Amino acid sequence: MLELCSVSTNYGVVAMLRDFSLHVKPGELVCVLGPNGAGKTTTFLAIAGLLPLANGRIVITGQDLATMKTESLAGRGIGFVPEGRRLFPELTVRENIWLGFDAARGAGKFDERLEAMATLFPRIKERLRQPAGTLSGGEQAMVALARALVAEPKLVVMDEPSLGLSPKLIDEYFDIVAEINRRGTTVLLIEQNAERALSIAHRGYLLIKGRISASGTAQDLLGNDVVRKLYL
Repeated sequence: MLELCSVSTNYGVVAMLRDFSLHVKPGELVCVLGPNGAGKTTTFLAIAGLLPLANGRIVITGQDLATMKTESLAGRGIGFVPEGRRLFPELTVRENIWLGFDAARGAGKFDERLEAMATLFPRIKERLRQPAGTLSGGEQAMVALARALVAEPKLVVMDEPSLGLSPKLIDEYFDIVAEINRRGTTVLLIEQNAERALSIAHRGYLLIKGRISASGTAQDLLGNDVVRKLYL
């Protein structure tokens, strides 16, 4: 579903990702963990086609990212949840979710998909006509995820979705992520909350200073000395 092959990226003369490789199989929930400055958001930007590669390649659903335009990814069944939500605050919740459906050229009727999202996210059901900027941080996080899911993508890539959420909302959010994965959506979860991410992931990678420091099953990483020292 997704493969990064020896990817390296630079910000000017500063190297960020260094010979970074990972893969995500259909139906998996894979997490990328790392402290601040490890290269997690760089990974997200590279997968979204927003950051040129210095070396290596990225293959999404069997096609090299270099041959695709960023705006075509949604139409290929890829949903993105960027760090900080990135909603349009002056647009209503309904309009923000519609943008995800329109970008992906979603099949079927939007109202039916919107109802499915309202069922999955009861917290936003009563907010559909409100400007997104008036919602709480937790509600905005749900809207950003609904926008990514509304067109039924094959793969969802998330960047630090728990950032700024209360512990209760983090639990609720990750429960929803686990549920959409159980329903068949492949997930790459880029996250700093290692304990919670590993509680729902099948596998994971630990990224430190742009390099993979450890990888393995969720249970392997929970027992890894470096992960335990950093997070647990």
